[in-house]
Amino acid sequence: MAQKKPKWVVEKERNRRAAAAETVWLFGLHAVRDALMNPMRERLRLVVTKNAADRLGDTIRTCGVEPELSDPRKFAAPIDPQSVHQGAALEVKPLDWGSLSDICAPRGEAARVILLDRVTDPHNVGAILRSAEVFGARAVIAPHRHSAPETGALAKTASGALERQPYLRVKNLSTTMGALREMGYTLIGLDGTGAQTLEETTQEMTGSKAIALVLGAEGPGLREKTKETCDTLARIDPAGEFGSLNVSNAAAVSLYAIEKIQRTG
Repeated sequence: MAQKKPKWVVEKERNRRAAAAETVWLFGLHAVRDALMNPMRERLRLVVTKNAADRLGDTIRTCGVEPELSDPRKFAAPIDPQSVHQGAALEVKPLDWGSLSDICAPRGEAARVILLDRVTDPHNVGAILRSAEVFGARAVIAPHRHSAPETGALAKTASGALERQPYLRVKNLSTTMGALREMGYTLIGLDGTGAQTLEETTQEMTGSKAIALVLGAEGPGLREKTKETCDTLARIDPAGEFGSLNVSNAAAVSLYAIEKIQRTG
């Protein structure tokens, strides 16, 4: 009689099958073009209007995917009818960027990463991916649960950055923070209760090779466990008495400050 598999093995196999079956519909000319040009993407189905097919002409001819022409009034892709798809939609498998150590290990070089604690808005995450690409972050990292998955809305906001900027989803954020610390990263949590401003914190870190910025969701901010796992907390003060930044703007400002200090340090 066959031995019954342990419950954890059954769960692991189920999750693996679910991940293999998962697909994402990307939409919009920029997102679709960049996905078609990305050799890492597994592309399954391309739906375009004639106008979009003309605009994506060379990319479609070389991508190896046969397009399905669709009437713009009855667009055939199974996406939200309110989506601004510009006549182009592409079904894909989520990207596999590899392991945390492969992507983030500093190896003696200046390195920056962003960690997101329960940031669920795909528009914010898409904007953060764009900033991360511009300022050379190794990765944007978020937990599997309570975060923004790879979706068409996220890809469209990222305007192509999703295809080039690693977006790693991890099982446990605190464990990942510990792994980054072991690699040599200093973990800076952005929080209004920080004893120092981000500028003051970065001035003390001249020469630091690896820095991880940790940002929380707008409103609740960083969870207590996440704060405790950071090496230090820093705040961004407004120029006047009042004012605040959303999480994507805070990420851009912080990445700029970190990149500048690492470049000049």
